[in-house]
Amino acid sequence: MMARSGRRGLSPAFSFALSLVAGFLLFLTVPNLGTVVRAARADGVPGVFVPRTLACITHPGHESCVWTGDFRSDDGTTGRTGVEMYGSDRYTHRAGQPVRAVDIGSGGRVYGPDGSNEWVFSALLLAVALGLLWFLHAGSLRRLLPASSRPGPAPGPEAAGRSTAAGDGVGQQSAERAGR
Repeated sequence: MMARSGRRGLSPAFSFALSLVAGFLLFLTVPNLGTVVRAARADGVPGVFVPRTLACITHPGHESCVWTGDFRSDDGTTGRTGVEMYGSDRYTHRAGQPVRAVDIGSGGRVYGPDGSNEWVFSALLLAVALGLLWFLHAGSLRRLLPASSRPGPAPGPEAAGRSTAAGDGVGQQSAERAGR
């Protein structure tokens, strides 16, 4: 018979494996949170992207394309060549025709002025990782906290299953019956 761990009945090996998965998801997500938020908000140096080449990859039933070109900031201080325009595809641009873009400081990529939706996937990964950790370890964390710092009702007569007010009422009723 396999040894069980925790009140959920998960084996220690399975709990450890899920903890590793959660840790790996955190490793993938947390370092990129700043970049993802800047991309979502289009928070960076505004400028112009000039598409030069279109690169496409065809999969069965699907084509994925991206425009590569040059970026120049509005103030002329930043110029980058060979950058990709995030979210571009075959029909979004035409070679040589400049479009508005924002450089958020991400490696070889610039973004449109409306930002990006990359944050959705990152938020989903982060939620899964934190959910796994909560599922696996919340009970252990609660047991580590002293009873006085745990949320919930304060220990007292109610916690013992008998209310002080109810006890007083019972005592008064008994005294009234005895005095009749």
